Amino acid sequence: MRPRNIELHVEELVLDGFAFGDRYSIAEAVEHELAALFAEQGAPQSLNRDGAIERLEGGTFEAAQGSKPETIGAKVAQAVYGGMKR
Repeated sequence: MRPRNIELHVEELVLDGFAFGDRYSIAEAVEHELAALFAEQGAPQSLNRDGAIERLEGGTFEAAQGSKPETIGAKVAQAVYGGMKR
């Protein structure tokens, strides 16, 4: 099976309770982790249906006080990827 290109556009990502200055580090970590998840596990079935998800509810996750932005970003990506699988 030939790999396919996937373009993911996140118009808005709302995260409450994190330092404003960490936003770019968190975003980079989200991008990195999502790429890894797609490479390791493939595209969720929801993307095979019509290719577009208008709104995705990623749910919630817990992060320990003082967690690094990279850790937060990875958790966000896992929640987003999990939301695509529903």
